[in-house]
Amino acid sequence: MRGIDFLKEAKEIENEIVKNQRYLHQNAEVGFELSETTKFVKNKLEKIGCEVESCGKNGLVALIGKGEGKTFLLRADMDALPIEEEAEVEFACKNGNMHACGHDFHTAMLLGAARLLKNHENEIKGTVKLMLQPAEEILSGAKNMIENGVLENPEPDVALMLHVMAGLPLKTGTIIVANGVSAPAADYFTINIQGKGCHGSTPQQGVDALTIGAHILIALQEINARELGVSDEATLTIGKLNGGTTGNVIADKAVLEGTLRAYDEEVRSHIKKRVCEITQGIASTFRGKGTADFGNGCPPLENDRELSGEIERYLTEAFGEDLVLNTEKMGGRTNKSGGSEDFSYISQEIPSVMLALAAGNSEEGYLYPQHHPKVRFDESVLPIGSAVLAHSAFSWLENH
Repeated sequence: MRGIDFLKEAKEIENEIVKNQRYLHQNAEVGFELSETTKFVKNKLEKIGCEVESCGKNGLVALIGKGEGKTFLLRADMDALPIEEEAEVEFACKNGNMHACGHDFHTAMLLGAARLLKNHENEIKGTVKLMLQPAEEILSGAKNMIENGVLENPEPDVALMLHVMAGLPLKTGTIIVANGVSAPAADYFTINIQGKGCHGSTPQQGVDALTIGAHILIALQEINARELGVSDEATLTIGKLNGGTTGNVIADKAVLEGTLRAYDEEVRSHIKKRVCEITQGIASTFRGKGTADFGNGCPPLENDRELSGEIERYLTEAFGEDLVLNTEKMGGRTNKSGGSEDFSYISQEIPSVMLALAAGNSEEGYLYPQHHPKVRFDESVLPIGSAVLAHSAFSWLENH
């Protein structure tokens, strides 16, 4: 294997990577509405000599290499969350959005990796395909880019992504390689209940949508308690229940919103079926009508074991055994996270692996988890992430 020290080279451009991350953080955009983000990213890629193409709605694709041999896809997500930032950083976002999941880190690290790889383009034994994706937080961006050809011309042979994690009890900069399923399938649903409104003093003349909603909420908890086995890891949450307009009127409508997560597709299908049946059955029992509608979702993220093993070996050689951990060797439940990831759509199509990068130890002041308005990530991991991405792609291509 060639002796390129990508970490050393990444540290030489650390200021640039940090500057890019801070700009993205301070100008956070959400969903598919990433006009300024994509303009910034495209400009940065073009400045290092990449030809950048649009893919779907505000997705970007670029190639690095000589156009020969196999293709390795590196993916980063670019969208933020509609959260008012409370983190104590000098580059906090003021527009009502926040990079509370670290996607600004992901994008800045991939821009850094692109520069590293571009500097060694003539040495790459194949092609590195960069995938910069919108709308991960709403689990729609990867699917949209697949539908618009991100896995074509050229077709990637394998894919890799990296996700920063705050508040882990691990040394900052630790790289975690996953095996098997590491992120659950996710589904979001809305339950609409139709009753009949009337004056609160004459409830017999109406059909109380709030009562129906309350019974549905309680009944749905029985799915986990009585219909799933101990190995059927899944969770079902109702996070919102709205209905009624005032205290002395029987509500004619109510709405529940929730999410489910499951690691197994059969368990996922069973829960979705039962949510619909319970909703309809209870609403009918109490003389109303109820429907459950499922919106955006994604399948479980399946890490290819062979690819995971190779990437672990490459990273261990480059970064040392102390900084590279395998989820199965870590034991317990650490192989699986509760958060879903729409990179799973890529993993359904080609061998893929998701890496995690410890980006802030709780004992060092990084107390808050992802999606919290006060979450912070340790910027010292930015060159590490860029080096991990570049080294993984370069090494795999060299060996294939």
